[in-house]
Amino acid sequence: MERNNRSTNDLQKGLKNRHVQMIALGGAIGTGLFYGSASSIGLAGPAIPLAYLVGGLMIFFIMRALGELSVDTPNSGSISYYAYKNLGDFFGFFSGWNYWFNYVAVTMAELTVVGIYVQYWFPEVPTWLTAFGFLILITCINLLSVKLFGEFEFYFALIKVVAIIGMIILGLLIIFTGIGNNGVPTGFSNLFNEGGYLPNGMIGILLSLVPVMFSFGGVELVGITAGEVETPKKTIPKAINQVVYRILIFYVGSMIVITSIFPWNQIDGESSPFVQILGGVGIPAAAGILNLVVLTAAVSAHNSSLYSNGRMLHSLAKQGNAPKFLQRTEKKTGAPVPAILLSSGVAGIAVIINFLMPEKVFSYVMATATVAGIINWSMIIIIHLAFRKRIGKEAASKLSFKLPLYPISNYVVLLFLAAVIVIIGFMPDYRLALYILPIWVLILLIGYKLKKK
Repeated sequence: MERNNRSTNDLQKGLKNRHVQMIALGGAIGTGLFYGSASSIGLAGPAIPLAYLVGGLMIFFIMRALGELSVDTPNSGSISYYAYKNLGDFFGFFSGWNYWFNYVAVTMAELTVVGIYVQYWFPEVPTWLTAFGFLILITCINLLSVKLFGEFEFYFALIKVVAIIGMIILGLLIIFTGIGNNGVPTGFSNLFNEGGYLPNGMIGILLSLVPVMFSFGGVELVGITAGEVETPKKTIPKAINQVVYRILIFYVGSMIVITSIFPWNQIDGESSPFVQILGGVGIPAAAGILNLVVLTAAVSAHNSSLYSNGRMLHSLAKQGNAPKFLQRTEKKTGAPVPAILLSSGVAGIAVIINFLMPEKVFSYVMATATVAGIINWSMIIIIHLAFRKRIGKEAASKLSFKLPLYPISNYVVLLFLAAVIVIIGFMPDYRLALYILPIWVLILLIGYKLKKK
Protein backbone atom coordinates (compact mmCIF):
# COMPACT_ATOMS: atom_id res chain seq x y z
CA MET A 1 0.00 0.00 0.00
CA GLU A 2 1.41 3.42 -0.86
CA ARG A 3 2.16 5.63 2.10
CA ASN A 4 -0.14 8.44 0.98
CA ASN A 5 -3.03 5.96 0.87
CA ARG A 6 -2.16 4.39 4.19
CA SER A 7 -4.84 4.38 6.87
CA THR A 8 -4.11 6.40 9.98
CA ASN A 9 -4.54 3.14 11.92
CA ASP A 10 -1.96 1.09 9.97
CA LEU A 11 1.58 0.15 10.97
CA GLN A 12 4.40 0.24 8.41
CA LYS A 13 6.41 -2.75 7.19
CA GLY A 14 9.89 -1.35 7.72
CA LEU A 15 11.78 -4.06 9.62
CA LYS A 16 14.36 -6.29 7.97
CA ASN A 17 15.87 -9.59 9.16
CA ARG A 18 18.80 -7.88 10.92
CA HIS A 19 16.40 -5.56 12.75
CA VAL A 20 14.22 -8.45 13.94
CA GLN A 21 17.16 -10.46 15.23
CA MET A 22 18.59 -7.51 17.13
CA ILE A 23 15.19 -6.45 18.53
CA ALA A 24 14.76 -9.95 19.95
CA LEU A 25 18.30 -9.94 21.34
CA GLY A 26 17.75 -6.39 22.61
CA GLY A 27 14.72 -7.50 24.60
CA ALA A 28 16.31 -10.64 26.01
CA ILE A 29 19.88 -9.52 26.76
CA GLY A 30 19.46 -6.75 29.27
CA THR A 31 19.09 -6.25 32.99
CA GLY A 32 18.38 -9.93 33.67
CA LEU A 33 21.86 -10.92 32.48
CA PHE A 34 23.93 -7.86 33.29
CA TYR A 35 22.48 -7.08 36.74
CA GLY A 36 20.01 -9.77 37.81
CA SER A 37 22.57 -12.55 37.26
CA ALA A 38 24.17 -11.54 40.59
CA SER A 39 21.16 -12.92 42.48
CA SER A 40 21.03 -16.11 40.40
CA ILE A 41 24.77 -16.72 40.99
CA GLY A 42 24.21 -16.14 44.71
CA LEU A 43 21.57 -18.86 44.74
CA ALA A 44 23.12 -21.54 42.51
CA GLY A 45 26.84 -20.73 42.80
CA PRO A 46 29.13 -21.98 40.02
CA ALA A 47 26.39 -24.35 38.83
CA ILE A 48 24.33 -21.42 37.51
CA PRO A 49 24.99 -22.40 33.83
CA LEU A 50 22.91 -25.55 34.46
CA ALA A 51 19.91 -23.40 35.40
CA TYR A 52 20.35 -21.34 32.23
CA LEU A 53 20.51 -24.51 30.13
CA VAL A 54 17.28 -25.87 31.63
CA GLY A 55 15.49 -22.53 31.35
CA GLY A 56 16.89 -22.04 27.85
CA LEU A 57 15.47 -25.37 26.67
CA MET A 58 12.01 -24.33 27.86
CA ILE A 59 12.39 -20.97 26.11
CA PHE A 60 13.36 -22.78 22.91
CA PHE A 61 10.09 -24.72 22.92
CA ILE A 62 8.09 -21.57 23.75
CA MET A 63 9.73 -19.65 20.92
CA ARG A 64 9.17 -22.43 18.41
CA ALA A 65 5.49 -22.55 19.35
CA LEU A 66 5.21 -18.77 18.88
CA GLY A 67 7.19 -19.04 15.65
CA GLU A 68 4.77 -21.59 14.27
CA LEU A 69 1.88 -19.20 14.95
CA SER A 70 3.74 -16.14 13.63
CA VAL A 71 4.81 -17.76 10.37
CA ASP A 72 1.31 -19.10 9.74
CA THR A 73 -0.36 -15.72 10.43
CA PRO A 74 2.04 -12.76 10.90
CA ASN A 75 0.43 -10.11 13.11
CA SER A 76 1.76 -7.40 15.45
CA GLY A 77 -0.92 -8.36 17.97
CA SER A 78 1.10 -11.54 18.57
CA ILE A 79 -0.18 -13.40 21.66
CA SER A 80 -3.35 -11.32 21.91
CA TYR A 81 -4.29 -11.85 18.26
CA TYR A 82 -3.54 -15.59 18.34
CA ALA A 83 -5.49 -16.02 21.59
CA TYR A 84 -8.43 -14.09 20.11
CA LYS A 85 -8.37 -16.25 16.98
CA ASN A 86 -7.90 -19.65 18.64
CA LEU A 87 -9.44 -19.33 22.11
CA GLY A 88 -12.01 -16.54 21.84
CA ASP A 89 -12.66 -12.94 22.79
CA PHE A 90 -11.90 -13.13 26.53
CA PHE A 91 -8.51 -14.78 26.05
CA GLY A 92 -7.59 -12.22 23.41
CA PHE A 93 -8.42 -9.49 25.91
CA PHE A 94 -6.65 -11.25 28.80
CA SER A 95 -3.51 -12.21 26.86
CA GLY A 96 -3.05 -8.79 25.30
CA TRP A 97 -3.42 -6.80 28.49
CA ASN A 98 -1.26 -9.22 30.47
CA TYR A 99 1.43 -8.99 27.80
CA TRP A 100 1.29 -5.21 28.07
CA PHE A 101 1.45 -5.40 31.89
CA ASN A 102 4.44 -7.73 31.66
CA TYR A 103 6.43 -5.32 29.52
CA VAL A 104 5.45 -2.34 31.63
CA ALA A 105 7.09 -4.20 34.54
CA VAL A 106 10.12 -4.98 32.34
CA THR A 107 10.53 -1.33 31.33
CA MET A 108 10.25 -0.38 35.00
CA ALA A 109 13.03 -2.86 35.85
CA GLU A 110 15.27 -1.43 33.14
CA LEU A 111 14.61 2.13 34.34
CA THR A 112 15.48 1.06 37.86
CA VAL A 113 18.98 -0.13 37.02
CA VAL A 114 20.07 2.68 34.68
CA GLY A 115 20.43 4.88 37.75
CA ILE A 116 22.61 2.25 39.44
CA TYR A 117 24.88 2.10 36.38
CA VAL A 118 25.17 5.90 36.17
CA GLN A 119 26.10 6.02 39.87
CA TYR A 120 29.24 4.02 38.96
CA TRP A 121 30.61 7.33 37.63
CA PHE A 122 28.39 9.84 39.43
CA PRO A 123 27.44 8.40 42.84
CA GLU A 124 25.76 11.64 43.92
CA VAL A 125 23.12 11.52 41.13
CA PRO A 126 19.85 10.00 42.50
CA THR A 127 18.57 6.96 40.63
CA TRP A 128 15.11 8.45 40.11
CA LEU A 129 16.54 11.41 38.21
CA THR A 130 18.49 9.19 35.82
CA ALA A 131 15.43 6.99 35.32
CA PHE A 132 13.35 10.03 34.39
CA GLY A 133 15.92 11.21 31.85
CA PHE A 134 16.12 7.87 30.10
CA LEU A 135 12.33 7.51 30.13
CA ILE A 136 12.07 10.69 28.06
CA LEU A 137 14.91 9.65 25.71
CA ILE A 138 13.50 6.21 24.92
CA THR A 139 9.99 7.56 24.44
CA CYS A 140 11.30 9.98 21.82
CA ILE A 141 13.12 7.19 19.97
CA ASN A 142 9.94 5.11 19.85
CA LEU A 143 7.99 7.98 18.30
CA LEU A 144 10.20 7.77 15.19
CA SER A 145 9.34 5.61 12.18
CA VAL A 146 9.66 1.86 12.73
CA LYS A 147 12.60 1.75 10.31
CA LEU A 148 14.53 4.35 12.32
CA PHE A 149 13.56 2.59 15.54
CA GLY A 150 14.91 -0.62 14.02
CA GLU A 151 18.21 1.09 13.23
CA PHE A 152 18.54 2.46 16.77
CA GLU A 153 17.81 -0.93 18.28
CA PHE A 154 20.13 -2.70 15.84
CA TYR A 155 23.10 -0.67 17.05
CA PHE A 156 22.03 -0.68 20.71
CA ALA A 157 21.89 -4.47 20.64
CA LEU A 158 25.02 -4.83 18.51
CA ILE A 159 27.05 -2.96 21.14
CA LYS A 160 26.10 -5.37 23.90
CA VAL A 161 26.49 -8.48 21.73
CA VAL A 162 30.03 -7.42 20.78
CA ALA A 163 30.72 -6.56 24.43
CA ILE A 164 29.56 -9.95 25.71
CA ILE A 165 31.73 -11.73 23.13
CA GLY A 166 34.65 -9.47 24.07
CA MET A 167 34.07 -10.10 27.77
CA ILE A 168 34.01 -13.86 27.25
CA ILE A 169 37.26 -13.71 25.23
CA LEU A 170 38.93 -11.46 27.83
CA GLY A 171 37.68 -13.75 30.58
CA LEU A 172 39.19 -16.77 28.88
CA LEU A 173 42.52 -14.91 28.63
CA ILE A 174 42.36 -14.19 32.38
CA ILE A 175 41.54 -17.85 33.06
CA PHE A 176 44.33 -19.27 30.87
CA THR A 177 47.03 -16.55 30.76
CA GLY A 178 46.44 -14.37 33.83
CA ILE A 179 46.26 -11.12 31.86
CA GLY A 180 45.07 -8.38 34.25
CA ASN A 181 45.67 -10.71 37.22
CA ASN A 182 49.43 -10.09 37.61
CA GLY A 183 50.10 -12.79 35.06
CA VAL A 184 48.59 -15.51 37.26
CA PRO A 185 46.00 -17.64 35.42
CA THR A 186 42.89 -18.05 37.54
CA GLY A 187 42.07 -21.40 36.00
CA PHE A 188 38.81 -23.06 37.00
CA SER A 189 39.51 -23.61 40.69
CA ASN A 190 36.90 -21.02 41.73
CA LEU A 191 34.23 -23.37 40.37
CA PHE A 192 35.02 -25.81 43.20
CA ASN A 193 36.81 -23.91 46.00
CA GLU A 194 33.97 -22.15 47.79
CA GLY A 195 31.69 -24.96 48.89
CA GLY A 196 32.03 -27.03 45.73
CA TYR A 197 30.27 -26.84 42.38
CA LEU A 198 26.84 -27.09 44.03
CA PRO A 199 27.35 -25.06 47.23
CA ASN A 200 23.61 -24.76 47.87
CA GLY A 201 22.66 -28.13 46.42
CA MET A 202 19.80 -28.68 44.00
CA ILE A 203 17.67 -26.31 46.08
CA GLY A 204 19.96 -23.50 44.97
CA ILE A 205 19.51 -24.49 41.31
CA LEU A 206 15.73 -24.57 41.70
CA LEU A 207 15.57 -21.18 43.44
CA SER A 208 17.83 -19.62 40.79
CA LEU A 209 15.29 -20.51 38.09
CA VAL A 210 13.23 -17.45 39.11
CA PRO A 211 15.83 -14.77 38.22
CA VAL A 212 17.01 -16.97 35.33
CA MET A 213 13.56 -17.00 33.74
CA PHE A 214 13.27 -13.24 34.25
CA SER A 215 16.49 -12.83 32.28
CA PHE A 216 14.97 -14.70 29.33
CA GLY A 217 11.98 -12.36 29.20
CA GLY A 218 11.88 -10.48 25.92
CA VAL A 219 12.62 -13.23 23.42
CA GLU A 220 8.94 -13.30 22.46
CA LEU A 221 9.32 -9.82 20.95
CA VAL A 222 9.88 -11.66 17.66
CA GLY A 223 6.13 -12.31 17.53
CA ILE A 224 5.36 -8.60 17.87
CA THR A 225 7.67 -7.70 14.98
CA ALA A 226 5.86 -10.10 12.61
CA GLY A 227 3.34 -7.46 11.51
CA GLU A 228 6.09 -5.00 10.50
CA VAL A 229 8.53 -7.42 8.84
CA GLU A 230 8.97 -7.27 5.08
CA THR A 231 9.34 -11.07 4.62
CA PRO A 232 7.92 -12.74 7.78
CA LYS A 233 7.80 -16.32 6.49
CA LYS A 234 11.53 -16.21 5.81
CA THR A 235 12.68 -13.85 8.55
CA ILE A 236 10.79 -15.15 11.61
CA PRO A 237 12.08 -18.78 11.56
CA LYS A 238 15.65 -17.62 10.99
CA ALA A 239 15.42 -15.01 13.75
CA ILE A 240 13.91 -17.40 16.31
CA ASN A 241 16.45 -20.18 15.80
CA GLN A 242 19.45 -17.86 15.77
CA VAL A 243 18.30 -15.75 18.72
CA VAL A 244 17.72 -18.75 20.98
CA TYR A 245 21.10 -20.28 20.15
CA ARG A 246 22.93 -17.00 20.61
CA ILE A 247 21.26 -16.26 23.92
CA LEU A 248 22.25 -19.67 25.27
CA ILE A 249 25.85 -19.15 24.16
CA PHE A 250 25.99 -15.67 25.68
CA TYR A 251 24.31 -16.60 28.96
CA VAL A 252 25.99 -19.94 29.59
CA GLY A 253 29.38 -18.76 28.30
CA SER A 254 29.41 -15.56 30.35
CA MET A 255 28.30 -17.35 33.52
CA ILE A 256 31.08 -19.93 33.21
CA VAL A 257 33.64 -17.16 32.74
CA ILE A 258 32.33 -15.04 35.64
CA THR A 259 32.23 -17.88 38.16
CA SER A 260 35.69 -19.09 37.06
CA ILE A 261 37.39 -15.69 37.45
CA PHE A 262 35.83 -14.64 40.76
CA PRO A 263 34.62 -16.66 43.78
CA TRP A 264 30.84 -16.84 43.43
CA ASN A 265 30.19 -15.77 47.02
CA GLN A 266 32.08 -12.48 46.56
CA ILE A 267 29.71 -11.16 43.88
CA ASP A 268 27.82 -8.56 45.91
CA GLY A 269 25.10 -7.42 43.46
CA GLU A 270 25.76 -3.72 44.13
CA SER A 271 26.81 -3.30 40.50
CA SER A 272 26.81 -5.52 37.45
CA PRO A 273 28.77 -8.77 38.08
CA PHE A 274 30.50 -8.15 34.74
CA VAL A 275 31.77 -4.76 35.93
CA GLN A 276 32.68 -6.01 39.42
CA ILE A 277 34.76 -8.87 38.09
CA LEU A 278 36.80 -6.84 35.61
CA GLY A 279 37.42 -4.21 38.28
CA GLY A 280 38.25 -6.89 40.85
CA VAL A 281 40.98 -8.50 38.73
CA GLY A 282 42.71 -5.17 38.15
CA ILE A 283 41.22 -3.97 34.86
CA PRO A 284 39.44 -0.76 35.92
CA ALA A 285 39.46 0.74 32.41
CA ALA A 286 37.74 -2.34 31.03
CA ALA A 287 35.27 -2.26 33.93
CA GLY A 288 34.36 1.35 33.13
CA ILE A 289 33.86 0.56 29.47
CA LEU A 290 31.74 -2.46 30.34
CA ASN A 291 29.61 -0.35 32.68
CA LEU A 292 28.82 1.87 29.69
CA VAL A 293 27.87 -1.27 27.77
CA VAL A 294 25.54 -2.58 30.47
CA LEU A 295 23.94 0.87 30.61
CA THR A 296 23.40 0.62 26.85
CA ALA A 297 21.95 -2.86 27.37
CA ALA A 298 19.36 -1.59 29.83
CA VAL A 299 18.43 1.25 27.47
CA SER A 300 18.14 -1.24 24.61
CA ALA A 301 15.87 -3.59 26.57
CA HIS A 302 13.71 -0.64 27.63
CA ASN A 303 13.59 0.50 24.01
CA SER A 304 12.44 -2.92 22.79
CA SER A 305 9.90 -3.28 25.58
CA LEU A 306 8.30 0.10 24.91
CA TYR A 307 8.14 -0.78 21.21
CA SER A 308 6.36 -4.00 22.13
CA ASN A 309 3.93 -2.26 24.47
CA GLY A 310 2.95 0.36 21.90
CA ARG A 311 2.19 -2.31 19.29
CA MET A 312 0.24 -4.43 21.76
CA LEU A 313 -2.01 -1.55 22.82
CA HIS A 314 -2.50 -0.64 19.15
CA SER A 315 -3.57 -4.22 18.39
CA LEU A 316 -5.89 -4.38 21.42
CA ALA A 317 -7.58 -1.18 20.27
CA LYS A 318 -8.10 -2.59 16.78
CA GLN A 319 -9.72 -5.68 18.34
CA GLY A 320 -12.04 -3.45 20.35
CA ASN A 321 -10.31 -4.49 23.60
CA ALA A 322 -8.83 -1.07 24.34
CA PRO A 323 -10.01 2.54 23.83
CA LYS A 324 -10.32 3.43 20.14
CA PHE A 325 -7.88 6.36 20.27
CA LEU A 326 -5.04 3.88 20.92
CA GLN A 327 -5.31 2.41 17.43
CA ARG A 328 -4.27 5.67 15.76
CA THR A 329 -0.84 5.91 14.15
CA GLU A 330 1.11 8.97 13.04
CA LYS A 331 0.56 9.33 9.29
CA LYS A 332 4.18 9.89 8.23
CA THR A 333 6.02 7.53 10.58
CA GLY A 334 3.40 4.83 11.21
CA ALA A 335 4.22 4.95 14.94
CA PRO A 336 1.25 4.24 17.27
CA VAL A 337 1.83 7.49 19.18
CA PRO A 338 -1.07 7.39 21.72
CA ALA A 339 -0.26 3.77 22.63
CA ILE A 340 3.44 4.56 23.06
CA LEU A 341 2.79 7.62 25.21
CA LEU A 342 0.33 5.78 27.47
CA SER A 343 2.72 2.83 27.92
CA SER A 344 5.62 5.16 28.67
CA GLY A 345 3.54 7.14 31.15
CA VAL A 346 2.61 4.03 33.13
CA ALA A 347 6.21 2.78 33.09
CA GLY A 348 7.13 6.15 34.58
CA ILE A 349 5.73 4.89 37.90
CA ALA A 350 9.21 3.37 38.27
CA VAL A 351 10.60 6.89 38.68
CA ILE A 352 8.29 7.48 41.66
CA ILE A 353 9.11 4.08 43.22
CA ASN A 354 12.83 4.78 42.78
CA PHE A 355 12.34 8.01 44.66
CA LEU A 356 10.39 6.39 47.53
CA MET A 357 12.19 3.05 48.06
CA PRO A 358 15.25 2.61 45.80
CA GLU A 359 16.61 -0.41 47.72
CA LYS A 360 13.71 -2.80 47.05
CA VAL A 361 12.28 -1.61 43.75
CA PHE A 362 14.29 -3.94 41.48
CA SER A 363 13.32 -7.12 43.34
CA TYR A 364 9.64 -6.12 43.31
CA VAL A 365 9.38 -5.24 39.63
CA MET A 366 11.54 -8.21 38.58
CA ALA A 367 9.27 -10.63 40.45
CA THR A 368 6.16 -8.99 38.98
CA ALA A 369 7.60 -9.13 35.46
CA THR A 370 8.57 -12.79 35.94
CA VAL A 371 5.07 -13.86 37.02
CA ALA A 372 3.41 -11.88 34.20
CA GLY A 373 5.97 -13.34 31.78
CA ILE A 374 5.16 -16.87 32.91
CA ILE A 375 1.49 -16.19 32.15
CA ASN A 376 2.52 -14.97 28.68
CA TRP A 377 4.61 -18.06 28.01
CA SER A 378 1.87 -20.35 29.32
CA MET A 379 -0.64 -18.65 27.04
CA ILE A 380 1.65 -19.17 24.02
CA ILE A 381 1.76 -22.90 24.74
CA ILE A 382 -2.00 -23.16 25.39
CA ILE A 383 -2.79 -21.11 22.26
CA HIS A 384 -0.54 -23.38 20.23
CA LEU A 385 -2.41 -26.46 21.47
CA ALA A 386 -5.72 -24.82 20.49
CA PHE A 387 -4.29 -23.78 17.12
CA ARG A 388 -3.24 -27.34 16.27
CA LYS A 389 -6.63 -28.66 17.35
CA ARG A 390 -8.43 -26.02 15.24
CA ILE A 391 -6.51 -26.59 12.00
CA GLY A 392 -6.43 -30.41 12.25
CA LYS A 393 -3.71 -32.95 11.45
CA GLU A 394 -3.80 -32.54 7.68
CA ALA A 395 -3.22 -28.76 7.78
CA ALA A 396 -0.62 -29.19 10.54
CA SER A 397 1.38 -31.55 8.34
CA LYS A 398 1.79 -28.72 5.81
CA LEU A 399 3.15 -26.17 8.29
CA SER A 400 6.61 -24.96 7.28
CA PHE A 401 7.90 -24.14 10.80
CA LYS A 402 6.78 -26.56 13.50
CA LEU A 403 7.22 -26.91 17.24
CA PRO A 404 9.42 -29.99 17.88
CA LEU A 405 8.03 -32.86 19.98
CA TYR A 406 4.46 -31.54 19.90
CA PRO A 407 2.40 -32.08 22.11
CA ILE A 408 4.84 -33.52 24.69
CA SER A 409 6.92 -30.34 24.65
CA ASN A 410 3.78 -28.27 25.34
CA TYR A 411 2.96 -30.15 28.54
CA VAL A 412 6.59 -30.27 29.73
CA VAL A 413 6.81 -26.47 29.42
CA LEU A 414 3.50 -25.94 31.26
CA LEU A 415 4.65 -28.17 34.15
CA PHE A 416 7.98 -26.33 34.31
CA LEU A 417 6.33 -22.89 34.40
CA ALA A 418 3.91 -24.04 37.12
CA ALA A 419 6.92 -25.22 39.15
CA VAL A 420 8.57 -21.79 38.83
CA ILE A 421 5.42 -20.14 40.21
CA VAL A 422 5.54 -22.51 43.20
CA ILE A 423 9.24 -21.74 43.75
CA ILE A 424 8.49 -18.00 43.88
CA GLY A 425 6.31 -18.70 46.91
CA PHE A 426 9.41 -19.84 48.83
CA MET A 427 11.40 -16.65 48.09
CA PRO A 428 10.52 -13.69 50.39
CA ASP A 429 12.00 -11.04 48.05
CA TYR A 430 9.83 -12.24 45.17
CA ARG A 431 6.70 -13.40 46.97
CA LEU A 432 5.02 -10.00 46.60
CA ALA A 433 4.41 -10.84 42.93
CA LEU A 434 2.13 -13.72 43.95
CA TYR A 435 -0.06 -11.22 45.81
CA ILE A 436 -0.08 -8.80 42.88
CA LEU A 437 -1.01 -11.57 40.41
CA PRO A 438 -4.57 -12.36 41.62
CA ILE A 439 -5.29 -8.64 41.98
CA TRP A 440 -4.19 -8.08 38.38
CA VAL A 441 -6.27 -11.04 37.12
CA LEU A 442 -9.31 -9.65 38.99
CA ILE A 443 -8.76 -6.23 37.37
CA LEU A 444 -8.70 -7.91 33.94
CA LEU A 445 -11.90 -9.84 34.68
CA ILE A 446 -13.66 -6.65 35.77
CA GLY A 447 -12.28 -4.82 32.74
CA TYR A 448 -13.60 -7.48 30.40
CA LYS A 449 -17.05 -7.38 32.01
CA LEU A 450 -17.16 -3.60 31.65
CA LYS A 451 -15.99 -3.86 28.05
CA LYS A 452 -18.80 -6.32 27.23
CA LYS A 453 -21.37 -3.95 28.75
